[in-house]
Amino acid sequence: MTGPDLNPARIASGTSDRKLRVLVVDDHEVVHWGLRMMLGEQPWVERTLSARNTQEALALARRYDPHVALVDLFVGQESGAEICQQLVALSPRINVLLISGAGRISPNAAKAAGASGFISKDWPAADIAGAVRMVGLGMTVFKPHESPAGPPLSEREREVLEAVASGATNREIASSLYLSPHTVKEHTSSLYRKLGVRNRAEAVQKAQRLGLIS
Repeated sequence: MTGPDLNPARIASGTSDRKLRVLVVDDHEVVHWGLRMMLGEQPWVERTLSARNTQEALALARRYDPHVALVDLFVGQESGAEICQQLVALSPRINVLLISGAGRISPNAAKAAGASGFISKDWPAADIAGAVRMVGLGMTVFKPHESPAGPPLSEREREVLEAVASGATNREIASSLYLSPHTVKEHTSSLYRKLGVRNRAEAVQKAQRLGLIS
C-alpha cells in the first residue's frame, strides 16, 4: 500500500525550515528502532524521543515540548486516540499523527481525538517521514474519501452499536429505540458475529479500531 506523495523533498516549498522535535509513542521495540532510525536521517528533525505508554509520553512532552507526536493507534492496552487527547490537552501546540499497522480509525474519529492525521505503517518510509513533517508544520494528513473499514452494518445495528458504546443496557436500548429487549438481543448477537467478538467490551474496542464509532 502506498500513501500520497509526501516525500519531504517534495513538500511545498516555502514551508518553515525549522527543526522539529518528534515524539514516537509505540510499545514495540522494533518499531521504535525503525522509526527513530528513519527520522534521525531527516535533516529537518532536531530530536526524536521515544515513549512506550501514556505516562512516558506525557512526561517527555512536558520536558521537551515536541512539535509532533507519532502515536500508534494501540499502545499495549492503551488507546492511541486517548493518548492523543491527553497530549493535546497538555499542550495544544503538539500536532499528533496517528499510525497503525492493522487497525483503522475514521478521519472524523481521529479529528475528534485531536489528531492532525492518520497513516498506515504499510506506507513507504519516505511517505511516513513526509507525513510527520507535514503534521509537525501544522498541516493535516488524511487519506481522501477514506471510508471506515470493517463489516457492513445495517442502520439499526449502527444505532444499537452506538448505544452499546454509550454504556446503555439492553433494556435501555430497547426503550430508546422502541424495540423489544429480544430484538435488541438479536441485534447485539448479530454485531458480535459480524465484528468477530464475544462481548460488549470487545465490540466497542473493535468498532473504535475500525472507525465505526468515535
